[in-house]
Amino acid sequence: MHSAVFLLNLWAERFLESFFMNIFERTGLPKSLFWGFLGVLIFMMGDGIEQTWLSKYIESQGLDHELLFTVYGISIAISSWLSGVIAETIGVRKTMWLGFAIYLVGMTGFAGLGMTGLNYPTLLATYAIKGLAYPLFAYTFIVWITYRVGKESLSSAQGWFWFVFTGGLNVLGAYYGAYTKEAIGVVPTLWTSLIFVTIGAVLALVVNKCPDTNLFAEGKPSSNQSKFRELIHGLGIMKREPKVLMGGIVRIINSISQFAFVVFMPLYLAEYGMSDTDWGLIWGSVFMFNIIFNLVFGIVGDRLGWAQTIIWFGGVGCAVGVLLFYYAPEIWNNFWFILACGGFWCVMLAGYVPLSALVPSLVEKDKGAAVSVLNLGAGLATFIGPLLVKLLKEPIGYTGIVWVIAALYIVSSIMTYYIAKPAK
Repeated sequence: MHSAVFLLNLWAERFLESFFMNIFERTGLPKSLFWGFLGVLIFMMGDGIEQTWLSKYIESQGLDHELLFTVYGISIAISSWLSGVIAETIGVRKTMWLGFAIYLVGMTGFAGLGMTGLNYPTLLATYAIKGLAYPLFAYTFIVWITYRVGKESLSSAQGWFWFVFTGGLNVLGAYYGAYTKEAIGVVPTLWTSLIFVTIGAVLALVVNKCPDTNLFAEGKPSSNQSKFRELIHGLGIMKREPKVLMGGIVRIINSISQFAFVVFMPLYLAEYGMSDTDWGLIWGSVFMFNIIFNLVFGIVGDRLGWAQTIIWFGGVGCAVGVLLFYYAPEIWNNFWFILACGGFWCVMLAGYVPLSALVPSLVEKDKGAAVSVLNLGAGLATFIGPLLVKLLKEPIGYTGIVWVIAALYIVSSIMTYYIAKPAK
């Protein structure tokens, strides 16, 4: 009997080892960085637990939730742009530890001081500090991947990064936060985020033993001064290469609806009787579609063409998607119908995936700078979305805001056409 159990356990261990090895080999998930990927997933889950209900809660307390999210987005944009340079200056692992430490300071202040006493200046300051954290942790891990993964599998590895990033932030974080907010309350839910980010940091930075040095670096490392000079040089590419600037604007438009919706959709759908838990389920579920179709549209882009995919699926598709998602409760106030409409919008968001290939292809030498412009665009969207809501809510209302966003998506299609148009 004992021998049979032993053999069964041995078979199970070998089967699981073989199974996971096949996953690593077939999907491009770097085995050496597995614990890092898992750490990013759990860290981002902790970071995203308040996104489905915070705007509604802040508004219910008579405070300006649009300004709060705008300031938060500015911090994210700044940190997103600087994360790569900081990583090159002090090292990848140290930069990620810095992001973790900043998160602890920001969330401790936000939950312990700002939310407890509802002191608005404290809320603004501490949430801004929190916004600096996740780009330093998560986006720096992209640099780590680039350092350790060969070019032949780098694209797949980057795909896995966005899988765990979005899965943690917009799926698991959304699900968890929606349920725990109702179960244990607002402030206790915020405190639990510290547990998840700590586990994520330990897995990514302690359990993960993969060296964070650059395997592919040639020659002597550049000085800190030269690295910051390169950052300024990266900004200059937008003047030298107008199409790269246009690509950065398209990248802003790509994510603008996501960060606008998170501000006002919980309030809007509450008018139709939808609870915070229902909204959390919808938000988390629609981004599961996004995760899958990020991979699908990468393949579609290679076959259909990068620009054509962005124009028709990204631009036109998102224009239709945001309107459909917004008007869904008016068409049919049904949970599953609203979820399906939101899923369509999130699928179309993935239509912009080829932009990451299109924009760097526009330049011969400064491809890194071109990618930095896209990163900056992604960061800027996090505060331009909430800012649009704040500026336009009074004059045109939520309906007007959605139509403005839909129009911007059509503009992005037109801009993409001119970006891809060969120079005469």
